[in-house]
Amino acid sequence: MPQEFVHESTAEEWYSGDVATFGDRLAAAREMAGLDRSGFAKRLGVKKRTVADWEDDLSEPRSNRLQMMAGLLNVSVGWLLSGEGDGVEAPVEGDKYYDHGLVALLSDIREIRSRMKNDLDRLAKVEGALRQRLLDSA
Repeated sequence: MPQEFVHESTAEEWYSGDVATFGDRLAAAREMAGLDRSGFAKRLGVKKRTVADWEDDLSEPRSNRLQMMAGLLNVSVGWLLSGEGDGVEAPVEGDKYYDHGLVALLSDIREIRSRMKNDLDRLAKVEGALRQRLLDSA
């Protein structure tokens, strides 16, 4: 059941590698720069579909495009890749881009993604232990 509260967080937590993807950060920076996907794609010299794939985490840009987009969006390459460094601020109430319902849904998604990551890490450890026991018993 979704929670109806907004987790208050800093920009570092909101866009960190643990809760946000490259695509999340790229979309946020592009929107904060006032660019739509078409305009951003045109300025980078790529197709709109390419930008959509980057924002949907279906593909990643080459390093030369990454440098260009960081410059266009006024964020650091490090922030785009990991959430560390100069980036955009987390949404706060009263901002043009703030929508309580959307922020609550994003918080839920990020919480689920974080739990999934922890579960996948735990699964990998259990699989490793199982593999080792099978090798030991062979």
